[in-house]
Amino acid sequence: MSTNTLSRDARHLALPQVGVDGQRKIGGASALLIGVGGIGCAAATYLASSGIGHLVLCDFDTVDETNLGRQVLYGPGNIGDLKAEVAAARLRKVNPDVHVTAIPERLNNHALADAVAQADVVLDGCDNFATRFQVNDACVAASCRLIAGSAIRLEGQLAVFGPDYSESPCYRCLYVEADESLGNCAGNGVLAPVPGVVGTMMATEALKYLAGADARSPLLRLYDAEATEFRHLKLRKRIDCPACSESNER
Repeated sequence: MSTNTLSRDARHLALPQVGVDGQRKIGGASALLIGVGGIGCAAATYLASSGIGHLVLCDFDTVDETNLGRQVLYGPGNIGDLKAEVAAARLRKVNPDVHVTAIPERLNNHALADAVAQADVVLDGCDNFATRFQVNDACVAASCRLIAGSAIRLEGQLAVFGPDYSESPCYRCLYVEADESLGNCAGNGVLAPVPGVVGTMMATEALKYLAGADARSPLLRLYDAEATEFRHLKLRKRIDCPACSESNER
């Protein structure tokens, strides 16, 4: 580590859960972030500022004026620009030592599988079930840790899956195709900081995992911003899961 890096990461180095070895692991790791909206902006900022080695941002969308209240990497001058490219440029200024790659398109099939296979951890902050299921399936196939987050109204959800999907559940064990009719923040609204809380928790889980300080899996936490409460729920593996059940692994 350089002198500048040691100074920047001093608070991490002082943590027994991280230390020099853990910070080196973070600095040598790659994270794939799906969706650079309200959740993704917060997660990406803390991953970059914490010295992640390679951060890959995947988002095909452009900045809209309605995004500005909660998607803190963008400003009025970015309206109409590709989120992935704007976010990457901002994060390179946050920490010039971090390699940031922008993918301003929707990844599907082989392209998504390849991107997941190259990542040490995947963070999913997208806003639709179709993409979440695809990301989950790619993570199951690659035995990759998946950290998923969502936010709506004054509620947030954080879930951690894998990497051992032979023993632990996956995202499809929690949700099924029929749940695609659930609402989104466009139609139901969302309090601006709530996605930031979820994204910050996702970054925390990713950094603990990469530093070797977290062996827990699976994990599901629900955040109620109105009551300022967290609930921790147990996840169980579905024996008929189309992605991670034994019958589908053969």
